[in-house]
Amino acid sequence: MPVNIVAVVGGGGTMGSGIVQAVSQAGLAVLLIEQDSAVAEKAKEKVGKVIQKLVEKGKISKADSEAIQERIRPCGTLEEAAKADLVIEAVYENINLKKEIFKRLDEIAGPEVILASNTSALSITELGSATSRPDKVIGLHFFNPAPVMKLVEVVMGLKTSEETYRTAVEFCARIGKETVRAKDTPGFLVNWLQIPLLNGAVYALENGLASAEDIDKAMVLGCNHPIGPLALLDLIGLDNALDVFTVMYEQTGDMRYRPCTLHKRMVQAGKLGRKTGEGFFIYKK
Repeated sequence: MPVNIVAVVGGGGTMGSGIVQAVSQAGLAVLLIEQDSAVAEKAKEKVGKVIQKLVEKGKISKADSEAIQERIRPCGTLEEAAKADLVIEAVYENINLKKEIFKRLDEIAGPEVILASNTSALSITELGSATSRPDKVIGLHFFNPAPVMKLVEVVMGLKTSEETYRTAVEFCARIGKETVRAKDTPGFLVNWLQIPLLNGAVYALENGLASAEDIDKAMVLGCNHPIGPLALLDLIGLDNALDVFTVMYEQTGDMRYRPCTLHKRMVQAGKLGRKTGEGFFIYKK
């Protein structure tokens, strides 16, 4: 079935709001779902401010900005997902919470509707097991910032059908994204490759190998990375990254994914990166 209306559950979060923006900019209607209407309204306002900055920079017209915002409808209950052709879950990385959401979505959404998760490490197969339609459960892992980053990992659970995969790829192409097909392994493809580097950078800082500035400078100028690993962690959010590292370490037992003490202490101290104004670097709020 064609996808014309997309519901984003957790649309007020960092990743959720980015997905909402990306989908709306592509011309599709979006249901921004949060736990209550006031939170959903504030989330839409947040997306509106980002869109307004694009107008100020001359990247889109005022008319386009207004059209983008009109396509976003804030919703305060999960039941609104019944109106969607595709549902994308984008809440934080907690398998029990996600399974509960998928169980409820299975009851709410029409039988032909695909249920997707933006998880960056959790099992799509396990999420599918919470539903009566595991063949229609798939991973759509966007990258931060979602409106800018071109890639979406399309993750296949053990029971995900090829028809679901084709529909997901077509949807991604429609919103201007490139895709890679990934198996349902911890961290999928990108995080499987990337997290040892990110984690290694934190260990290098903890062990005094170099300053945060020099660690990032080494990777940007020495390896031609567009952003250093510590700055990238600040962008992702140190709390989000810690959740992913922990999941991957618990599921694989691989020491490359074991979070270090410095990372844990920074999260405990509320130094989460850009969103709090301080992480490995200091940011102006």
